[in-house]
Amino acid sequence: MPSREQLSTLLDPDGTVLLTVECQQGVVGPDSALPELAKEARSSGALANIARLVAGAHRGGVQVIHAIAERRPDGRGANHNARLFRAAERLPVQQLSGTTAVRVAPPIEVAEEDFVVRRLHGLSPLAGTDVDALLRNLGCRTLVVTGVSANVAVPNTVFDAVNRGYNAVVPADAIAGVPSDYTPALIRNTLALVATITATDDVLACFEGPRR
Repeated sequence: MPSREQLSTLLDPDGTVLLTVECQQGVVGPDSALPELAKEARSSGALANIARLVAGAHRGGVQVIHAIAERRPDGRGANHNARLFRAAERLPVQQLSGTTAVRVAPPIEVAEEDFVVRRLHGLSPLAGTDVDALLRNLGCRTLVVTGVSANVAVPNTVFDAVNRGYNAVVPADAIAGVPSDYTPALIRNTLALVATITATDDVLACFEGPRR
């Protein structure tokens, strides 16, 4: 864990963006297509912590981006080249554009100044979307990654951020995956090698503390 001073420098509000990954109703909401993942996101406290981080970012002047995964009703443009994509096509709840399933899930609140970036393809919010260009135009140096799932989208996001030259910060209690013991193993053995691992309360202390 970094020291408070190190983390405060890394999370300078002027160069930090908070990203929520697939925190949408059809993924982490009560009527999720992935009920086991939704249950874990809620029971672990990850979803509540993400909502706290978003609220803290709004208060502290930190930019927030919500990354949403969706698909067209006709499936055009979507990937079909992995088992995960093919399985998603058969789920009873579809992440269809314009439906409730692709709205940001409560208790996370979307502010007027937030960006909501939607993608129709792939596994990562940064690959082939507007997110990277937005980050650069916003002067982002540090990307705080939250959301689901620790199995696929979150590690993809962290790796893509690092490969693009951003500092990645992961609040360990603001991501979730299944089974429940997988997330801490991923953090310890993988994400800790490339990202700064911290906790929601420590990030909030930096967001809401006095500017230097």
